[in-house]
Amino acid sequence: MSERALNPSPTAIGIDIGGTGMKGGIVDLATGTLIGDRVRFDTPKPATPAAVAEVVAQIVAELATRAEAPDTNSAVGVAFPAIIHQGVARSASNVDKSWIGTDVDKLFTERLGREVHVMNDADAAGLAEAHFGAGAGVAGTVLVITLGTGIGSALIHNGVLVPNVELGHLEIDSAVAESRASASAREREDLSWKEYSKRLQRFFSHVEFLFSPTLFIIGGGISKRAEDYLPRLSLNTPITVATSKNNAGIVGAALQQGLDRA
Repeated sequence: MSERALNPSPTAIGIDIGGTGMKGGIVDLATGTLIGDRVRFDTPKPATPAAVAEVVAQIVAELATRAEAPDTNSAVGVAFPAIIHQGVARSASNVDKSWIGTDVDKLFTERLGREVHVMNDADAAGLAEAHFGAGAGVAGTVLVITLGTGIGSALIHNGVLVPNVELGHLEIDSAVAESRASASAREREDLSWKEYSKRLQRFFSHVEFLFSPTLFIIGGGISKRAEDYLPRLSLNTPITVATSKNNAGIVGAALQQGLDRA
């Protein structure tokens, strides 16, 4: 990943695109907090590139009217549910399959008339957690793992994001990890917390062996029930619960665009 330096602008607009909703806000880049209320619109159905770009434009237009908004020429950061490689979507999760191969950076930049930096949504949330949450100030490799419909992941080394690390798609015991160890898998198979913890142990032990992280951070809705499974895990790496809330994607996207590209 290329070297980046902090943008001197104190605020930025961040947008988080999800399967059901799209939300945005003005972020204080020094504290990782939202300035004012966030804006939310339903994700269009179908969630095609043109339709989503229109909603992104609506969000930015509304936020730009606020006194706290950054300069109209400043870049916008967007978290998107796909593998993003050099601005291009290489997958499509909970959005229309026509996104695959779309230059998302270019699409949004042309529609907004200002520079847009797009990143994977799990990466955005992980970056926010590493800079402003449980991973703040932690040296070495921090792995943020979100347990939900699938298993999302973000790898940050000394504060620098290594993008598109899809650890939920690791194959463990002849199965894709997220098909057995996601929160949805626990619900689908009606697993007890003891049974589910065994699957998590297998997943985290394997990831720990591969990456030797300094810290694991657990996110996703199931992190609210951490007391039911974290004490059952035996790892050499410390493991804790994410402190970022529903705004993590907005904050991470804004933070990422606030880094000048070399």
